[in-house]
Amino acid sequence: MIDKTAIIDQNAKVHPSVKIGPFTVIGPNVEIDENVVIHSHVNISGNTKIGKGNIFYPFASIGNDPQDLKYNGEETLLKIGENNKFREYVTVNPGTVGGGNLTKIGNNCLFMISSHIAHDCNVGNNVIIANNVPLGGHVTIENNVVIGGNSAVQQFTRIGEMAMIGGMTGVLHDVIPYGLSTGNRNSLQGLNLIGLRRAKFENKDILGLSDAYKEIFASKNLTENIDKLNGSFKNNPLVKNVIDFITKDKKRSICTPFS
Repeated sequence: MIDKTAIIDQNAKVHPSVKIGPFTVIGPNVEIDENVVIHSHVNISGNTKIGKGNIFYPFASIGNDPQDLKYNGEETLLKIGENNKFREYVTVNPGTVGGGNLTKIGNNCLFMISSHIAHDCNVGNNVIIANNVPLGGHVTIENNVVIGGNSAVQQFTRIGEMAMIGGMTGVLHDVIPYGLSTGNRNSLQGLNLIGLRRAKFENKDILGLSDAYKEIFASKNLTENIDKLNGSFKNNPLVKNVIDFITKDKKRSICTPFS
């Protein structure tokens, strides 16, 4: 059902099952898959591809020009997966030439009121971003991350799988997978052990990660600490994920208990 006051460009590709509320505007290069619900006063523009089952609440702005002074009208893309919820006043921008031309959002995410996904961000699956949280450009959020309200994530920062960010945190440093981070300038507070148990990881792997964490962050020299790690951690997938994250090429420093 499409409300008679909605404005949909004739070149937009909208599945017949899509519901569109009053005063919503859909641009010419937008593609919307089946069972999407778009409430009133939503604006969707740019080269935007939207997967199945997404819900957009009033005054969301999706696919409008990046807030990047270098952007000069190039053809870039915003790709949204399936079954996400975009609450009121959420803004999502497409990519830029300098960031690979793509902003990408996975599946089953919740973006609460007034959160912002900037150009060239890569957001995984099952991510929860609370009210008033902006992601700067080129940010990577891995799967199952939770970011508390009124936090802010600086550009080029990475947040690893199943990490939790406390409310009102300034995220300036990369947060390891399964990490807990908070603070005006974020520091590492420990591991998301409850989340790991709820996700039904093996207890031996969780205990191994806890032991490895103490060794990795025994001092500020993470490279040296990782080199000294006991070989018994080699077959632990959680530890391997953390080490791979730390040693990967990065733009930001790693968040530590000493940050």
